[in-house]
Amino acid sequence: MAVAMYRGWLGLSLLCLASWCGAQSAKPVMTGAEAALYKGTDRYERLVEAAQKEGSVSVYHVYPSLPSVLAEFTKKYGIKVKVWRSGSETVLQRVVTEAKAGRFEVDIVQNNSPENEAAYREKLLQEVRSPYQADLIAAALPVHHQWVGLTVDVWVAAYNTNKFKKTDLPKTYLDLQDPKWKGALGIEAFNQSWFGTLLTEMGEEQGLKVFNNIVATNGISARKGHSLLTMLVSSGEVPLALTTYSWIPEQLKAKGAPVDYLALQPLIAQASTIAMLKKAPNPNAAVLLYDFLLSDGQKILADDNFIPTSKKIQNPFTGVALKFVDPGLALDTQAKWQKNFEETFTKRAK
Repeated sequence: MAVAMYRGWLGLSLLCLASWCGAQSAKPVMTGAEAALYKGTDRYERLVEAAQKEGSVSVYHVYPSLPSVLAEFTKKYGIKVKVWRSGSETVLQRVVTEAKAGRFEVDIVQNNSPENEAAYREKLLQEVRSPYQADLIAAALPVHHQWVGLTVDVWVAAYNTNKFKKTDLPKTYLDLQDPKWKGALGIEAFNQSWFGTLLTEMGEEQGLKVFNNIVATNGISARKGHSLLTMLVSSGEVPLALTTYSWIPEQLKAKGAPVDYLALQPLIAQASTIAMLKKAPNPNAAVLLYDFLLSDGQKILADDNFIPTSKKIQNPFTGVALKFVDPGLALDTQAKWQKNFEETFTKRAK
């Protein structure tokens, strides 16, 4: 009897010890800020475990191709990604409106740098410290770390290869003052950040004089949407578009469209960014996705002709001088930049 009681007591003690050890070794699920800032050696394992328990992550985005990258994230981790896409201003408006209404449904926002900078100024974003940030170009990393550059949108001119030979193309913006470009030119209708930054580089007075002369001499059409504008180039309706993103003509060219791009200096670029929301409902999945987009996602995007921010991946603009839009300046001078753009282009467009 005594032996049986001892064995029972020993078994119970060992069971209690195992339970106590398990409780001691189990680590609590990290909250938003904890997950975003955690630097422990078990960071990845803890994120994966907690993210899979959360089971999903919500993304608002502007890139049409982003779902293909997100699908690879789901394939790797089994975590469902809920997406909603719109234009950059609409995405920003939705994030701000939902926050003011006390609705916190989105985890990650992918948007242009000025729009995510505006979300930062609204105190909606969470600083993230990812080990993959060390691999990125300097322009991808603002001091506050509340958004990060995912890719680089480089503004280039797109032209129809059936309409023009390479030898016919302009060498500089000054060449577009030639009357031979009459009726051939187009521009995206909301590229004030491109124009404001370009004028800063050219000198505002000189730049306005050149572009006013271009439009007065040759006219210009304005179309909403870089993808639409580039498709009109490939159809021949707009033979030469001044402002498209480099990845769009590359993607169309790969499908056999008669389109290519021309890099007129100075080359203006803008970071397309991702940001984690401060009140993300699935914070661990959000940080895991953030890491994925800055690591595996960089190669996936590069293979689709996007310009990654990772210094580890070569791209057509590696070593090329780019002038980046300053997102803070773009917000602070928005009214002036928009006025200059509209008076030079959209109000005179045909």
